[in-house]
Amino acid sequence: MVPDMRTSLIAFLLVSVLPMLSVSAEDWSIPLAGNTYRTAPEPGGRGLRRDNGLQWSATQDVWTVYFHVDRPATLRLSLVGKFEAPADLQVQVADATLKVSVPEATDGNVAVGNVQVAKHGYVKLDLSGTVRKGDTFGSLRQLLVQSETPDLKVDFVRNNDGNMFYWGRRGPSAHLNYTVPRDLSLEYAYTELTVPEGQDTIGSYFMANGFSEGYFGMQVNSSTERRILFSVWSPFNTDNPKDIPAEQRIRMLAKGPDVYVGEFGNEGSGGQSYLVYPWKAGTVCRFLTRVQPDKDGNTTSYTCWFSDAADGTWRLIASFRRPQTITTLKGFHSFLENFDPSTGHITRRVHYGNVWVRDTSEQWHAVTKGRLGVDATGDQRHRLDFAGGAEGSHFFLQNCGFFTTAAKAGDRFEITAPAGQPPQLPATP
Repeated sequence: MVPDMRTSLIAFLLVSVLPMLSVSAEDWSIPLAGNTYRTAPEPGGRGLRRDNGLQWSATQDVWTVYFHVDRPATLRLSLVGKFEAPADLQVQVADATLKVSVPEATDGNVAVGNVQVAKHGYVKLDLSGTVRKGDTFGSLRQLLVQSETPDLKVDFVRNNDGNMFYWGRRGPSAHLNYTVPRDLSLEYAYTELTVPEGQDTIGSYFMANGFSEGYFGMQVNSSTERRILFSVWSPFNTDNPKDIPAEQRIRMLAKGPDVYVGEFGNEGSGGQSYLVYPWKAGTVCRFLTRVQPDKDGNTTSYTCWFSDAADGTWRLIASFRRPQTITTLKGFHSFLENFDPSTGHITRRVHYGNVWVRDTSEQWHAVTKGRLGVDATGDQRHRLDFAGGAEGSHFFLQNCGFFTTAAKAGDRFEITAPAGQPPQLPATP
């Protein structure tokens, strides 16, 4: 279990209590557009703008800024932005409350105060407005952090290159790359997935069976809708499915009752299927995938089934044919992703247990080893709140929420023998 350890801070309001830092202090300009969330009254809000940061008018709104420090440090904090009229703000850092008064219209730096960070990890800064004379509390662009602490490293979403404000607010995607027999041709992958109660955050994609050409798992799409999702990428590289030539499109071979089949784009393109299904946290969900080269020698079929363990019945999601592809099951993995940037400050966690692969000789092999991976958001240190590992008979992945962890990409782990048996295979469509 990875604890959700918030950085402990002691804040000082007066310069006389904690001397102000000298002008030679190293500084970091943290763009609010990529590092801020509305955390009250609920996630979301329209205050964030990618071009000029944060602008809001409601006194009940709380906007929270996160950044990571690698050691205890003394920090000087300022807000950078434009105030068209006087305003009073409130900044909460841990248990301390800092009052910030802007007496007149200004465009530039507004001092918040000095803080002392007691340990390494994420710093959480809550910003709200109490009194305003204008239409808004201001148009804030950056949080300026200064420090004379030697060798201090501060990590955050640094800029919007590659649309990183969007990706950074989504948070890092954590990957579990399984160790499977390399000298065998694999046909089936089987995973039992459980989302612990309270970890089914909106925007989560708990992906169970990933392979080189696609992925299969379940989502929390809203407060009222959940899906079982299965997708296969086209061999044609594009983010717009309309650009895919006819001969390179994913073809549906079969689908289960009530399953939607269409196309997807934006992160590659291809064929997509999903079943709206009310899966529940705390319940074991079963995922089965078959990868089979077709007899024509130039295509491969991918078929996925889902079963809620409480029900026990296999449901066909879909069967797709991918052109220009001759392969068996390759690149078996799982991942945990957040696709809603407004909920990137909320932790989510998933367990993977009783994981198996079956070869083309109909022999099952237990999967007991894995390696942690992360996407560019984590690899480039825009976000560090990702983790994975082994706990008894199951693997786990965790991301988002700005928890403190020592996990790093490439970490290897091993579980005990799976707590279960391989599944009985359903009939092929």
